[in-house]
Amino acid sequence: MPRGRRGGRVSALEGCREEEAPPAADAVPSVLWASGQQPESAAELILLRGIFEIRRDSCDVVLSERALRWQPIQPERPTGDSKYNFLHKEEFIELKDIFSVKLKRRYSVKQQRSGTLLGITLFICLKKEQNKLKDSTLDLINLSEDHCDVWFRQFKKILAGFSDRPKSLKIVLNPQSHKKEATQVYYEKVEPLLKIAGIKTDVTVTEYEGHAVSLLKECELQGFDGVVCVGGDGSASEVAHALLLSAQKNAGVETDSILTPVRAQLPLGVIPAGSTNVLAHSLHGISHVVTATLHIIMGHIQPVDVCTFSTTGKFLRFGFSAMFGFGGRALALAEKHRWMSPNQRMDFAVIKALAKLKPEECEISFLPVNDPQDLGERRAQGSLKSDCNDQWQMIQGQFLNVSIMAIPCLCSVAPRGLAPNTRLNNGSMALIISRNASRPEFIKHLKRYASVKNQFNFPFVETYTVEEVKVHPRSNSSGHNPEEEDVPHETATGSSFPWNVDGDLMEVASEVHVRVHPRLINLYGKSVEETNDSKPDANRPQSSCKKDCPDFLMRFRKFGPNLHIKTDVPSYQDRCRDKSEEIIFWCLSAFSSYA
Repeated sequence: MPRGRRGGRVSALEGCREEEAPPAADAVPSVLWASGQQPESAAELILLRGIFEIRRDSCDVVLSERALRWQPIQPERPTGDSKYNFLHKEEFIELKDIFSVKLKRRYSVKQQRSGTLLGITLFICLKKEQNKLKDSTLDLINLSEDHCDVWFRQFKKILAGFSDRPKSLKIVLNPQSHKKEATQVYYEKVEPLLKIAGIKTDVTVTEYEGHAVSLLKECELQGFDGVVCVGGDGSASEVAHALLLSAQKNAGVETDSILTPVRAQLPLGVIPAGSTNVLAHSLHGISHVVTATLHIIMGHIQPVDVCTFSTTGKFLRFGFSAMFGFGGRALALAEKHRWMSPNQRMDFAVIKALAKLKPEECEISFLPVNDPQDLGERRAQGSLKSDCNDQWQMIQGQFLNVSIMAIPCLCSVAPRGLAPNTRLNNGSMALIISRNASRPEFIKHLKRYASVKNQFNFPFVETYTVEEVKVHPRSNSSGHNPEEEDVPHETATGSSFPWNVDGDLMEVASEVHVRVHPRLINLYGKSVEETNDSKPDANRPQSSCKKDCPDFLMRFRKFGPNLHIKTDVPSYQDRCRDKSEEIIFWCLSAFSSYA
């Protein structure tokens, strides 16, 4: 089989001149196809058969209904040469893993309109370790125009048959996410893959908080197959909230009091470009931009439960998780210091909230899930609470933190998840209550989230699986002094209490009623298998930023004169993902040894 000359500019084209194929699409390693479990081929209909050059070997290539198979053409050899047979065994790729096909051409300076045809390039989605996906390419080299045209048209026909893959997407980009990296992430990593897949996009850059809600409320979404959010957890939650509000409006549901909301009409894709990326991590099992993009391109759909938050009969918002108490106060503090960088702001807020750790006096009522199978049957029949009024339970007292989560809430600092026993669509929520305890014990509980140990194995921590929760603060017993500038105005004035809903601050003065609604929205992704890949890496080398920690603490002393912390702690957390997380864990270690 003749080969193209080296040194010419080569690109994968679809009948016309385009830019070179992106360097991210690496060549397909041979071992990946040979090592996989091959689909059954005995009863498959063969669509095409021909000869192509693949990785410098002339191969017999067979295209069937489910897979593309190839095997090097073997010359005459001595009978019984088993070594030769082993080195030239059949390889394959499944057609469902192909997301684009283009004609491969070489251009020279003299060829302005059409280059020399080299063959066909297939763009493929590879499954890697730890739930990661990667884009790759496979070149089928043949210089015959007619031969390649027949195969190219057949591949295009096969790809057109994947009707669940999006053809047009609305992109909502938050340029302020994390370190203002969302724009770079989209245009350098996401957009090139969407262009290869032939997906049309319409990009809107948000300019202020709540812009996505007003945008999607007025935008005509009939011409799109899905909506994609590029940003952090707050941005993703805002877009999900906007999609669900739009669905209620289109269905004629009164948004002031939503008891049985209708499902979102379009799926939502989440590109992680924030600080923690809890939603993307819980959805994909990893916070990885290319993985999230490929799930969107391949049309992988995952139904996800959503919560509604209401107070005194008035609807507040949709969300996936919430924290009241310590989690809410820490976020309120962070919002008052937005002049800091995102990592420094949250580090400072956590340390300050721990320094002024106080419980909230409140009453918590909840509807427990006693039989998950019965819950699923009742939800399938549309009867959620028909005979459950007598099953409500109530606890009251002083609580340091209350977490209500409908998703596992995985992130880099909590690899098992903040709610590891919850799934994306099991129709229930995890209610995690931390009663009043000493500061060192509470910090030990927080540190457990970063390890493989059970973070709930403390006498002051209680967990429940629930359908509904009502949190009613009795009074503002936090004991904060309103004159201190770092105290959030919500807790200082007593007029409202701060809630952390998917990383967004929600201020409510009275009881909050949280309901879970099963499979209310579809997200682009696949359910994460139960693996041990998320365990912290014991072999991760220790970094050398311990010397920075005392200076870090000194910088915060000017914000809180009463913040007394020991700085001579001999050990610190070494399984952190970046410097800022290591610093905060070192500080938590310092707190835990402070009496």
